[in-house]
Amino acid sequence: MNKRYGNKNIRKIENDYVRTADRQMEKLTKRKIGLRRRLTTFFIIASVVIVSLISTLYNQNQRLSEKEAEKEKMLAELQEMKEEQERLKLQIKKLEDDEYIAKLARKEYFLSDDGEIIFNIPKDERDKDKDKEEDHNDE
Repeated sequence: MNKRYGNKNIRKIENDYVRTADRQMEKLTKRKIGLRRRLTTFFIIASVVIVSLISTLYNQNQRLSEKEAEKEKMLAELQEMKEEQERLKLQIKKLEDDEYIAKLARKEYFLSDDGEIIFNIPKDERDKDKDKEEDHNDE
C-alpha cells in the first residue's frame, strides 16, 4: 500500500470511506479498460467489415464493366448478324427471279443465250492490272 504514495513515512487512511472510494476507483478503472477493449474490438471488426464491403463493391463494379463491354460486343455482333440475315433474305428473293438467275449465270459462268456472244472487258485499271498479273503468273 505504501508503494502507491511513494514515501514510506506517509500512510494511507484505513477506513470504510477510503476503502469504498478505492473500490469505486478500481471499478471505474476496470470499466474504462473494458470500454477501451470493447471499442477497440468494435472498430477492428467494423474496419474488417468495411474493407470487405469496399472490396466486394470494387469487384462487382469491375465485373459489371466487363459484362457491359461484353454486352456491347454482343449487340454489335447481333447487328451484324441481322444485316447478314437481311442480305441473305434479299439474295433469296433475287434467286427466286428467273431473270436474275440468267444474269448471274451469264456473269459468273459465262453462259449465253442462243446467238449471244460474251465479251469479258475489265471495268477499270485495277482489273486490267489484275488480268496482266494473272496472265504473267500463268506463264
